[in-house]
Amino acid sequence: MSLLHLPLSQFKSLSLTSPFLHPTPLPHLSKPPSFLPPRPLSTPPIRAMKTLQGRVVCATNDKTVSVEVTRLAPHPKYKRRVRKKKKFQAHDPENKFQVGDYVQLEKCRPISKTKTFLAIPVPPRNAKKEAVSNELGLPLASAQA
Repeated sequence: MSLLHLPLSQFKSLSLTSPFLHPTPLPHLSKPPSFLPPRPLSTPPIRAMKTLQGRVVCATNDKTVSVEVTRLAPHPKYKRRVRKKKKFQAHDPENKFQVGDYVQLEKCRPISKTKTFLAIPVPPRNAKKEAVSNELGLPLASAQA
């Protein structure tokens, strides 16, 4: 007797039982309960401030500087640290930076398609620090020699 010639009522009485056909949610695999209280919607999420340092390589555009950021990264094969350079566009509202200046880039809202950083001046490394004045006004013994 072929299966095609059996009445449908016989097939309905057959039942297949498998957890894969009718999945039931398992309690130990469900989402863990959140222990933190929900934050109010008015406060923005806390994110780390992203800042980079680099050298201005182009300042011809109005209110925009192109900054080259150099970082050291390990070579994928040889594991030696290699200099990697990347150029970023940064907002310079007062056009005060010239080529060669060192600036700090601070992440901000997108100003244009490519500008998402704000240029902030960085004091040069070899700047002379002011001499600390002597509190008593007496010359130091090491300065007299």
